[in-house]
Amino acid sequence: MQPIKLLHTADLHIGMENYGRMDPETGIHGRVMDFLRRLTDMIDYAIEEDIDLFVFAGDAYKMRDPNPTFQREFARRIKRLADAGVPVVLLVGNHDLPPVQRRATSISIFDTLSVPNVYVGADYAVRTITCRRGQHLQVATAPYPLRQDHIAREEAEGKSVDELDRLLSERLTSRIMTLADQARQDADTPAILVGHFSVDEASHGSERNIMVGRDVAVDRGAALADPVWRYVALGHIHKHQSLNHDLQPPIIFSGSPERIDFGEEREPKGWVVATLGEAQTIWHFREKHRRAARTFRTIEVNVQGAENPTAQVAERIAAAGDLSQTVVRLRVVLDEAQESLLVDRDIKLALKDAYDIAAIQRDVQRLPRGRLGGISIEALTPAQMLESYLQTRNVDPGRGQVLLQVGEELIREVDSQEAQQ
Repeated sequence: MQPIKLLHTADLHIGMENYGRMDPETGIHGRVMDFLRRLTDMIDYAIEEDIDLFVFAGDAYKMRDPNPTFQREFARRIKRLADAGVPVVLLVGNHDLPPVQRRATSISIFDTLSVPNVYVGADYAVRTITCRRGQHLQVATAPYPLRQDHIAREEAEGKSVDELDRLLSERLTSRIMTLADQARQDADTPAILVGHFSVDEASHGSERNIMVGRDVAVDRGAALADPVWRYVALGHIHKHQSLNHDLQPPIIFSGSPERIDFGEEREPKGWVVATLGEAQTIWHFREKHRRAARTFRTIEVNVQGAENPTAQVAERIAAAGDLSQTVVRLRVVLDEAQESLLVDRDIKLALKDAYDIAAIQRDVQRLPRGRLGGISIEALTPAQMLESYLQTRNVDPGRGQVLLQVGEELIREVDSQEAQQ
């Protein structure tokens, strides 16, 4: 068997416009350009490193109806890859599905125009693809499972949501096992599975924040660990992870190549390169070719007790280094008495070089409220309550006497007005 080298990625979500600003050079939001640049980086790598097959495991766009500009930019990059002789598998994910059944998906246009070297996985099927160097590979596609495609309407009647979820998971597992049986019929041609769904043992991430539709998980052992598969390329979960404990076949979520939000702040972002050899499949995770994913960073500063908390925050920001390509979230821990001393204007000035300021959060440590020495409030007059309050707050005796005198005058004035009414 001639080795087959594939690149596996997923979950681009082109159209994410959280944080950042418009890119003046392109007229496209800067965060959208982040995702497009990452796609360009992967395509550059695929062409330069002689990748035999490019596998995209679903969710090209954020929205089901992407605007024409986003479609143009995605198609331009995919066509460049296909024109270079690298076959591309585009799987349909939940974000690619139309809101109405039988309408076209957001990536159907590649099938409609019969774009050479581009294969759209919109159904559960096994197709044999000729790779860049002439190798043959069976590719089984398992797009995002829609309930109406797996469960008849009469079967759903009277069932709870949980019961329907379990039934859908069983049906999806059964269909994947059927794909494995089909692939086994051609024992001389290696096979891979490309799917877009959750797996019961997977660790979830920020994809839950932008989920379209309900989620369903399949059983890893029953559905995916079949030895007929030389590699299982998964999309849908944004956190890169291997689910088969370094055994064969590799069952891999590539993860999203670009960060969505701060939930992915510490997660590595990149793509997977796998080589199907004679005996086994070897894979590795690559974080970049020329461009790294956008950095998200939380800067935490504790200024409790500081005389000039704003200056201390500014010093901490300066020590953070170059933030020009970073989306920054600032979290400041301070005492209640320092609130008025923390000047947001000056802090924003200290962060002026950051790519974007996501938030300036104040974690104010407030003093516990005293209970007036355990005395029942109902047993105290208003003047006595004021006196006890001033004592629990450790107010200077001289100042407390003045406040108490003014308070008593106000109380007498209120009592007099109520008596006249």
